[in-house]
Amino acid sequence: MNGITIALTTAGCIFGGTLLGLGIRRLLPEHHVSSDSKDAVKLGSGMISMMAALVLGLLVSSAKSNFDDTSRAITETSAKVILMDRLLANYGPETMPVREEMRAAVAASIRMLWPEERLAASSLKAFERVVAMEQVLARVRDLKPQNDSQRILQDRVQDLGHQILLTRWVQIEQAQTTLPKAFLVILLFWLTMLYTTFGLIAPHNGTVISVMFIGALAIATALFLIVEMSQPMGGLIKVSSGPMRNALEHLCR
Repeated sequence: MNGITIALTTAGCIFGGTLLGLGIRRLLPEHHVSSDSKDAVKLGSGMISMMAALVLGLLVSSAKSNFDDTSRAITETSAKVILMDRLLANYGPETMPVREEMRAAVAASIRMLWPEERLAASSLKAFERVVAMEQVLARVRDLKPQNDSQRILQDRVQDLGHQILLTRWVQIEQAQTTLPKAFLVILLFWLTMLYTTFGLIAPHNGTVISVMFIGALAIATALFLIVEMSQPMGGLIKVSSGPMRNALEHLCR
């Protein structure tokens, strides 16, 4: 799902609902827009407003949690890569080719996941193609430890490598879970009906229309953030590459 498309559609539908309400108000008989009628409409719109606010709040919280989890996973993976490099360094000088290959793998991952220019292909697809860590683990398994200390270091490096691979595939699987379209359609319907009721009880002037337009943009922005943070490896709002770049600087030293 494209966040910008959803945001523009949301703003158009909500503001369109406002204009529809203002148009219907001008056609209604006077007793339909009396103070008693407005009070009844406010009760109904209050219920819709409460449900919509609750759902939007939960969606923002869930999307932010997903974004933070991915960012935390990137940070932990970067720390584990640095630790793997230090363990290989302690293993002995014969691991230098493996360390250099791991450094090249990290550099390739950064170029794929955080390209300088946004490519048409999804960064998630690039993420799935990053198999260099599996090749590094294969090289580690080929090492011939000469003593118990090297054997322990080899086991520890393999354990860290498997943890990194597990984290990577968990991120890939989580990224396959998107917001159901029916859910977004229902939420958009609620918001459009809510702003239509606002138009029914609001006076027809430039100030009201401007405020309603700003409100529609605010809600559209909230949905944009929800959609984008729900796909932290492939949207316009992506997790920072800082931890991975920092890890790259520490490798092979």
